[in-house]
Amino acid sequence: MDTIASLFSFITTPVSWIIVQFHSLYGAVFGPDTGWAWGLSIVSLVVLIRICLIPLFVKQIKSTRNMQALQPKMKAIQERYKNDKQRQSEEMMKLYKETGTNPLSSCLPILAQSPFFFALYHVLSKIASGDTIGVLNQDLVNSAREAHIFGAPIAAKFMDDPAKVEALNASLTDVRIVTAVMIVLMSLSQFFTQRQLMQKNVDLTVKTPYMQQQKMLMYIFPVIFAVMGINFPVGVLVYWLTTNVWTMGQQMYVINQNPTPGSKAQDAYLQRLVKSVTSHGDVRGRRRRAVVQGIVAKGPDRNDNERKFVTTLAKAGFTPQADGSVQKVDPATAEAENAAATRRQQPKRQPKAKRQAAAAHQPPAKTSLEKTDEPEGAKQQPAKPAGGAARQAKSGQRKGQQRPKHPSSKK
Repeated sequence: MDTIASLFSFITTPVSWIIVQFHSLYGAVFGPDTGWAWGLSIVSLVVLIRICLIPLFVKQIKSTRNMQALQPKMKAIQERYKNDKQRQSEEMMKLYKETGTNPLSSCLPILAQSPFFFALYHVLSKIASGDTIGVLNQDLVNSAREAHIFGAPIAAKFMDDPAKVEALNASLTDVRIVTAVMIVLMSLSQFFTQRQLMQKNVDLTVKTPYMQQQKMLMYIFPVIFAVMGINFPVGVLVYWLTTNVWTMGQQMYVINQNPTPGSKAQDAYLQRLVKSVTSHGDVRGRRRRAVVQGIVAKGPDRNDNERKFVTTLAKAGFTPQADGSVQKVDPATAEAENAAATRRQQPKRQPKAKRQAAAAHQPPAKTSLEKTDEPEGAKQQPAKPAGGAARQAKSGQRKGQQRPKHPSSKK
């Protein structure tokens, strides 16, 4: 870890400068040598970094949704070119280019945050050894070494030996209790964040390998963080716990305000929107009007949640309009119009792969130009029915199997 942190030593000076600026602010309130001053400085560093990363987080959300929507097409490409890996890769890249999707966009916030994380780890390691780094002079290093968070120095680790912990004026028991609690909270916050994404903000009607992969990561990531956490200083654990809590809150806000179409979160959002419309008689807010406008524009391509939303509005006596507003009408009329619109919906066109598979199983139709194997001049006799008992159908009589005549009827 020290080797990895040294690779990001170029950013240790900006990171140490930011920490010093926040420390001077909080030190005036809590005291310069307290754990609150140094701990809140690290928390403020996280908040500042995450605010700067909000545009990347928005790109991550869009990329994740695009990847979920493209999973059926990607699976079809893999099946079609399963024996040609090069053609498969070319078609995948073509699909990404046509839809404007970048698979690496989902990793941008983590990649952009990594230099700050490892730089902070490098700074805290130097503080633990008593060495100056960046803009941290010897007085600030000594102040940080004396700072304790719930009895644990910010530079101490779970795996430190007793002699090293005693050199930081702390007990090994306090250090291990504090670090263990932080590791558990860090892992739980990571698990809850991923679980919230999988259970509420995923279209469950589309079963793809991507969903199974995300489900595995939901259990793997917390274990990885727990194993790595025993080698993190307390200050780094504060950093990572803060960024996990920030991510969880940020994701919760996005799920509640801009859920993925077809997900449980969208169903809950549209139910809240129905209550708001029935309560106020109108759609309040620009964002909500945009949502209603998008549902109306979809027409027959609406998902189950959106059709349920339109039906519920109709029962309450409202009809959504193209501009995102609603119109008050008679409930019976609204329900009748909604039912008529539902009947007019055409079935979705089957994918090209299914149409080709169906065509391959159908026998080719004979044309008039095809020659038969019979000798010229021979007349083609109609095939006799099984059993040879049925007579040839008379002119004007319906062909096929005839209904048996009643015994009393004339022949």
